[in-house]
Amino acid sequence: MKSLFKATLLATTMAVAMHAPITFAADAAKPAATADSKAAFKNDDQKAAYALGASLGRYMENSLKEQEKLGIKLDKDQLIAGVQDAFADKSKLSDQEIEQTLQTFEARVKSAAQAKMEKDAADNEAKGKTFRDAFAKEKGVKTSSTGLLYKVEKEGTGEAPKDSDTVVVNYKGTLIDGKEFDNSYTRGEPLSFRLDGVIPGWTEGLKNIKKGGKIKL
Repeated sequence: MKSLFKATLLATTMAVAMHAPITFAADAAKPAATADSKAAFKNDDQKAAYALGASLGRYMENSLKEQEKLGIKLDKDQLIAGVQDAFADKSKLSDQEIEQTLQTFEARVKSAAQAKMEKDAADNEAKGKTFRDAFAKEKGVKTSSTGLLYKVEKEGTGEAPKDSDTVVVNYKGTLIDGKEFDNSYTRGEPLSFRLDGVIPGWTEGLKNIKKGGKIKL
């Protein structure tokens, strides 16, 4: 019969050295138009056409912003001119020239994105090493045979959990810059899981504490 290891193992804090930072981004909602939209359009077809254009424009604007992050800045006026010329059927480029130009541009974007990804990975790896080195020097920090750094802040009582045990844990997760990305305390919901069903660092680390214990991984 499998035991339910109700270790409150409170406050399992993860100090995670990430190869790539986790970010959550959301754009603020655009202010509502003050003009009466019904008065701006004669019929639903006009309104739908405008909505399609607005959607396309926002997509293109966001694409330009993403490309700027890669060091590529396209001329917005030329982009708009290309759209207008296409509608007027008077393009300055032949279909073949358009295809070749876009293929070259796509390769350029991919190359720039790859270079940025490699640079970001190298930067984050260096920051992660600096963080680990500093944490390893803190009083009470131990290094396991697998390289896991951990600090038992409160041992707890009873038996240590086994791989087959189900544990109940409260935790706070932070990035190496201290930014919090997850917290069971603020949600008011501890996490319950079988010990061998989570990431190896948790499986290994939580065996170092008992019910009511506290550890930093």
